Amino acid sequence: MNEPRELSQQSHDRALLLYGRKRNEVLTLREVERYGSDSFSDPDYIRLYGMTPAEWYARGIRLLGRTAVECTRDPLADRIGRDIAAVAALLPSQTECVVVDPFAGSCNTLYWILRHVPRSRGIAFELDPQVYELTRRNIAGLDRTIELRHGDYWSQSDAHDLRRDQAIIFFVAPPWGTALDEVTGLDLRRTEPPITEIIAWVEKAHPEHRFLFAIQVYEKVNAASMRELEARLDWSTLKVYDLNDAGQNHGILLATRGWQP
Repeated sequence: MNEPRELSQQSHDRALLLYGRKRNEVLTLREVERYGSDSFSDPDYIRLYGMTPAEWYARGIRLLGRTAVECTRDPLADRIGRDIAAVAALLPSQTECVVVDPFAGSCNTLYWILRHVPRSRGIAFELDPQVYELTRRNIAGLDRTIELRHGDYWSQSDAHDLRRDQAIIFFVAPPWGTALDEVTGLDLRRTEPPITEIIAWVEKAHPEHRFLFAIQVYEKVNAASMRELEARLDWSTLKVYDLNDAGQNHGILLATRGWQP
């Protein structure tokens, strides 16, 4: 089916896919590639699960407009996975890791973490029924097993089947909402929900476990919110990635609780 003339001439940018008429629509391959071309001069910009758009689309993988904008693409997800694995490797030998993603989306970051962290399994949660159903189908044929649950992590936290000898890698990437200020940086107390509250809740729910938190951040973080978070943790380091990306996924804050690398 041909696009309406006004849509075919409209730039396929962040505004159209995240806030416009394409927000809750399943994108065609042409629309995915147009978003890459129009916004980043690269039709293969939305690389996921180790594949170009043409490759993953041919395998039946589909995205909503908003997911195409909000997902973490392969270049960044791969780097995040490698850096998490480097810290996880400092845990006692033979430690199994459960990787938890409470804001699943496309599950692409979780996929790359599992690729790089040995002896790991993944659990993800997605509250939105439309995103959940698409992602459930998308990850079914991947080479990593992810248990995707429909609902929120907080209401299902008692049913995670976690042994005390397992370490938890907790990937924290909630919507930023109005938390990002270009001058002062990302305020970890104002994301939706606040990252500072997420960390406090998880520690209270699982006080006996060793945690490695991986918090997706902007290249600049609000200093006061960083100090408040670090006071709760045993160790932390900030990694900033220069991927020449016009988006806002620029780094990862790695932090531990219950052990130190």
